Amino acid sequence: VPLESAKVVRSGADVTVVVYGAMLYEVLDAAEKAAAEGVECAVVDLRTLWPVDVDTLVSSVRATGRVVVVHEAPRTCGFGAELVSLLCERAFYHLQAPPVRVTGFDTPFPYALETEYLPLSHRILPAVLEAARS
Repeated sequence: VPLESAKVVRSGADVTVVVYGAMLYEVLDAAEKAAAEGVECAVVDLRTLWPVDVDTLVSSVRATGRVVVVHEAPRTCGFGAELVSLLCERAFYHLQAPPVRVTGFDTPFPYALETEYLPLSHRILPAVLEAARS
């Protein structure tokens, strides 16, 4: 696996969904459900956080005009904020809607409520549809 390059694991023209780690499978599930509603998602798996393949991200966001960033860390100070910042710096004029983040909550990780905390498919799908329709 070339660690310096992201991988486009699903093609789509409506929304770019950026993900890394275990949430990839949740994003792919949400992308299938979005396709059933007429929204095609390009899914970009970062594979590593640093170095981050900004060129692949920018290329996909320029093509779709919309981006949703998904990660399981808390929203505040999470890596998704850095990704949104990088994309705004490099693809701002191509964005047709504000970037959206689907993340963990700004709380300590609640092991007893893991399925409520993690950004699973049922939380990702509404964000993708909102981004596509805004």
